[in-house]
Amino acid sequence: MTIALWIVESLLGLIFIITGSFKFFQSKEKVIASGGTWAEEFEPSIIKVIAGVELISGFSVIVPRLLGHGHYLTSMSAICIASIMTGSIYTHIRRKEFQHALINSVFLFMALFVTYASKPV
Repeated sequence: MTIALWIVESLLGLIFIITGSFKFFQSKEKVIASGGTWAEEFEPSIIKVIAGVELISGFSVIVPRLLGHGHYLTSMSAICIASIMTGSIYTHIRRKEFQHALINSVFLFMALFVTYASKPV
């Protein structure tokens, strides 16, 4: 179980660091042009907030494990990622983008797994 947790934490963290960085450092137009049509419905400041939370949560899922303490931060960050993914799934379903909703469901389950498996014994 520990190895699976390490793998899922690492993947989840890296995915959210990459996607959060992309959204944070690109303009709304570039996010839309690269396939993020969901961004059409949001103000640029909201996109930056979402991206910032993704970026911080991505780092916070990985760093406590690497440092060997602060595992509660991993759980809290995974809960933040699960919350973001819940909103993302809702947005994609509302826009009838079911393939994106399915992919985000996988990330949601990964975040829930990390939340469950990283709790202190």
